[in-house]
Amino acid sequence: MELYLRKKYILIGCACLLPLAKTGAQEKKKQAKQPNILFLLTDDQSYNTIHALGNPTVVTPNMDRLVAEGTSFMQNHVMGGMQGAISMPSRAMLMTGLYSQHLTHDGQVIPEKDRTFPEVFRENGYATFATGKWHSDRAAFNRSFSAGADIFFGGMQRYETDGHFRPFLHDFDPSGKYERGRFRTKFSSVCYADASIEFLKNRRDKSKPFLLYVAFKSPHDPRTPPPAYGHKYEADGIPLPLNFLSRHPFDNGDMEVRDEVFLPLPRTPEMIRQETALYYGMISEVDVQTGRILEALEESGEYDNTIIVFTADNGLAVGQHGLLGKQNLYEHSVRTPLVIVGPGIPKNERNYTFNYLLDLYPTLCELAGIKYPETIDGQSLKNALMAKKPAGRKHLILSYINIQRAVKKDHYKLIRYNVKGEERVQLFDLKNDPLEQNNLADAPAYKDKVKELTELLQREMLESGDFCDLSKPGWGYPDKLSLKEIVEIKK
Repeated sequence: MELYLRKKYILIGCACLLPLAKTGAQEKKKQAKQPNILFLLTDDQSYNTIHALGNPTVVTPNMDRLVAEGTSFMQNHVMGGMQGAISMPSRAMLMTGLYSQHLTHDGQVIPEKDRTFPEVFRENGYATFATGKWHSDRAAFNRSFSAGADIFFGGMQRYETDGHFRPFLHDFDPSGKYERGRFRTKFSSVCYADASIEFLKNRRDKSKPFLLYVAFKSPHDPRTPPPAYGHKYEADGIPLPLNFLSRHPFDNGDMEVRDEVFLPLPRTPEMIRQETALYYGMISEVDVQTGRILEALEESGEYDNTIIVFTADNGLAVGQHGLLGKQNLYEHSVRTPLVIVGPGIPKNERNYTFNYLLDLYPTLCELAGIKYPETIDGQSLKNALMAKKPAGRKHLILSYINIQRAVKKDHYKLIRYNVKGEERVQLFDLKNDPLEQNNLADAPAYKDKVKELTELLQREMLESGDFCDLSKPGWGYPDKLSLKEIVEIKK
């Protein structure tokens, strides 16, 4: 009897322990499934520069692979900026999930109160590693990443120091000072791919999920594609953009910014074909390095448990509308590719949800099961991903300094200009005129549409904290402002 009772109590005790053991196993399994993040960011790559997304001229097999394996967001936008170097606010918005109007010094500094998404992932047990371009302060970089290699601080590789062929890079410095950098003898994209592959091969604690952030400098100028990588383009074989103009039809307020004096006026078809050939060469070059990273990810055994994001910080005109740069609010400059690949994400899908680049912050957090700050402006794209249909923002606002403002709703886009106190309006029907060639603003049939969208733009500017006011002459500031002046106004 005593033996029977002993056995009985042992069995009961074991039975009581089973739920605990099962729960522990479930928790371990749950932790093991927390996805890694591979974030691939290019510089100055417009939305219409991937072969699989409709450009028959450009050669991008690795970007095409991502398109086939994931969901492409066809209406991804950067909000704009308060000075010509759009990549600075764009990357800061991406990192913080904040609107342009809420950035500090247009993203030059990311204060501690604005936690970056890598910072949040790091706080939640992720190993965070970065390589490539960082266009904000160094303290914010070190809060965001626990490690890194071949880090470029600044806006662009300099022509006078051989550009991409001799990038000035830093090793990770735990102190955050980064006093000693060095020139490298490899092309910049190769350096960043090498650093990424080294990280994937030699991670110390493989029980931790990782966030690998790769910020390429290509296809930003100097546009000098190396002959050994990618695809060589001949200018004669490059079709001219359908919305090519030899010069912009009016002063948009910033016609002498660096990007716009890159080539003389008037621009000729030969100039633009040559520049596009170099631009596509840089895109094909970075495509090769993207492929190397994807191959290393596969070899690590982590590919199937990794969310991959491929996107760019802003677009570029390259001859469209008579412009060269990104200091405007046309589609070619404010839209960039965005492809998301990963566990459970629909394959080879096109999604037309309106979104900003900054919406990736809450999206990645939700996909990884991580809580994000309620103070961010970003809106998650998770439902849009899983629903396979537009499910997000109903309209977008775009801005540049105090001289350009725009709003997109449905298939219409309104752009307003404030140049030396004089205002100008453009209205485009993007469904029938995707290249923005036919301005409808002065057509009597569209008078009510102009009024409707102007009122919407004014409301959204007010709600988002824009310092300009469309109801005032010259929007309150008739002359073009410097970033320093805007910072003082916003204090």
